[in-house]
Amino acid sequence: MTRTTPSPERARLAAALRDLRTRTGLSMVGLAERTAFSKSSWERYLNGKSVPPRDAVRELCRLASEPEGRCLALWEIAESEWSGRAAQARRTDPPAEAPAETPSTAPEPVPSEASAPALRDDTRSGHRGTAVAVLASVCAVVVGGVAITLFLVLGQDAPRTSSSASPSATGPRCRGAACEGRSPMDMKCGVGPQTLASYRTASGAMLELRHSQTCGTSWARMWGTRIGDRLEVTADGRPRSTEVEDEADAAAYVYTPMTTTGSGQVVRACFRPTSNGRSDIKEECFESRVR
Repeated sequence: MTRTTPSPERARLAAALRDLRTRTGLSMVGLAERTAFSKSSWERYLNGKSVPPRDAVRELCRLASEPEGRCLALWEIAESEWSGRAAQARRTDPPAEAPAETPSTAPEPVPSEASAPALRDDTRSGHRGTAVAVLASVCAVVVGGVAITLFLVLGQDAPRTSSSASPSATGPRCRGAACEGRSPMDMKCGVGPQTLASYRTASGAMLELRHSQTCGTSWARMWGTRIGDRLEVTADGRPRSTEVEDEADAAAYVYTPMTTTGSGQVVRACFRPTSNGRSDIKEECFESRVR
């Protein structure tokens, strides 16, 4: 099934895939040779005429040495729109209050055992307010899920694991000196950060200097890395470093701890690739000023 005018969801996904294809340096023929998908299929995917299979997105991320998270989040939204799942979910959402089917003097019908738990609770309590409260809770869960997806789509930082995050906490958990040496993800300073500078290393790893105005801190992150690669961020002589420890790290974003920074301050990041016994491996550094 092909549609001539891409929806905004498909257009965003196609733009991200085109960027990845450019980074690989491959032509359409080259993509077809290195993946399980044909040249004509890639043309449709990259032009937004159709939504690619999930495996196609993953293969392109692999070829571009790009972590899968953001592109798969874009794919999920585009595929939901393409398949009609999003519209179906909207159609099946229950109304806040069902219209009356009988005169007000008629007794309230007794629900069957197959009725939803929320409806049974409402009948037992005898208050319509309970049903409204349950619906509000459902809406809160749905909105939360959408927020998480948008969090990934808009390029926000995401932690390596979610075990340390508290779902009930809102806003940063530290500011200024209280954040020194702590994780930007655990402290929720990675929400809406500013990218100060980006850098591609000789080994192909990608580096970024990030800054949170709310927390008053900066840090660096890396991806497309190898086990043993190290990254250090410094401001005012306070080095904070991290290392790619295993395959899971190498396939994801890895962040340095935060260091306190303010407007006009220079932040410097240095990448030390794993040597693997080679003597010609050199440290690569770049810097930027907090704006």
